[in-house]
Amino acid sequence: MAETHASDPDRDPPGLTHIDARGRASMVDVSGKGATLRHATAEATVQLSAEVRDQVLAGALPKGEALAVARIAGIQAAKETARLIPLCHTVPLAHVGVEFEPSGDAAIRITSEARTLAATGVEMEALVAASIAALTLYDMVKSRCRGASIRDVRLLQKSGGRSGDWRRDSAGEPA
Repeated sequence: MAETHASDPDRDPPGLTHIDARGRASMVDVSGKGATLRHATAEATVQLSAEVRDQVLAGALPKGEALAVARIAGIQAAKETARLIPLCHTVPLAHVGVEFEPSGDAAIRITSEARTLAATGVEMEALVAASIAALTLYDMVKSRCRGASIRDVRLLQKSGGRSGDWRRDSAGEPA
């Protein structure tokens, strides 16, 4: 555990992780934490017309294989999370996966997962992967489906670290 200095006004106040005692944004110091296996899963949904959704799933879009492009974009984005979100730590990712499945009559559900052995978690990496995969899919279909939308970008579960395991409940609400 890291040594604390009660008299140091620049140390993180209890309960606030990205604000120092003076109210300034700061990166959380994880140097005193041990590396543990950490895992996170996130999702996003792209709402489309039924016709375009079927074209995407069949790999029949004029722009090409949308799911392959979106998968690569999501994986690459997870690797860039610390560059995209200012106070995120650079995390040595052991695995990033992005999967797609039909949802309802006219949507595609994207799930992403990230794993690491590190001193901090990979929730943001999983969320970035799902978000960028959804944005890429949107880009691939926008000429065919102007009304496409992205919804329900959210963390589904995380495990590892001092705060332990967390899972969204079966109704989709935070547990």
